[in-house]
Amino acid sequence: MGTPTSAKSRKVLITGATGDTGRVAVKESLERGLTVRALVHRTDSRSAALEELGAEVVTGDLLDINTVRPAMEGVDAAYFVWPVQPGLIHAAVNFAQAAKEADVSTVINLSQRSADRFSTSDSCRDSFIVEQVFDWSGVPVVHLRPTFFLEWLLYPWQLPYLQQGVLRMPVGKGRHAPIAAEDQGRAIAALLEKPEEYVGTTVPLSGLVEMDHEQMAAELSDALGREIVFQDPPIPEYIKSLEEMGVPPYVRQHFAGAMADYQNGHMSGWDDNVERLTGRKPLSVGEFARAHADVLNPPSS
Repeated sequence: MGTPTSAKSRKVLITGATGDTGRVAVKESLERGLTVRALVHRTDSRSAALEELGAEVVTGDLLDINTVRPAMEGVDAAYFVWPVQPGLIHAAVNFAQAAKEADVSTVINLSQRSADRFSTSDSCRDSFIVEQVFDWSGVPVVHLRPTFFLEWLLYPWQLPYLQQGVLRMPVGKGRHAPIAAEDQGRAIAALLEKPEEYVGTTVPLSGLVEMDHEQMAAELSDALGREIVFQDPPIPEYIKSLEEMGVPPYVRQHFAGAMADYQNGHMSGWDDNVERLTGRKPLSVGEFARAHADVLNPPSS
């Protein structure tokens, strides 16, 4: 495998570069003095913004190895991310093979806290398998296991309820430490710059405080200046409502399994890895809510 290079001469590849974690990872990597190649599906205003920051933008598809391999050329470290949709294992195999062919010194793999060989969620199970794939490949790898994103509060299946004062999730008494994509992006950039200490390990990424959803609703209430109540519907009822809102089948299937896992404690636990990696504490639920209050609050009449 390739030998580590100094931060100033390191070139890194960031996939999902216009997405929640990738966009921040590009910005933070550039600020750390890294040379950044950003892989995007298409050029548009979002990719143009990355170019303005100083990134080299290339187009490609992780499901097509012959577009991934050229993007790996000359790269020291590469960040792999895949959305909650079919194709994860296929994309990871392509990424591992391309990284191996290009002699990439480190892959940073964004997995998920609930990655589990025995989960009934296809996404959770496949995330576990992908960790094994990267391990088998022989490419030096760091697996990241973040807990649930705070950005979920902004998603179409959650936001309308929050605007009406309801935090609605079938999570029972389960607990987690919700984390913002911004904090994940900062941690990813830190690992792209200096991965050596973490190669071969699995790093959990947590938000500021572990809490249940009653506590989360209370913090949202305080931040937004209006009452937010927690509603805990049965999982089948929740999944049915997602179907009625047009959420894709793969995402619904994931939620059904992931919510059962959550209720059984699979997302619990806390760590200070974001602060250890970046020197700065992650955002709290309240800080995130205040930053997005214009969206989370009801539209003005």
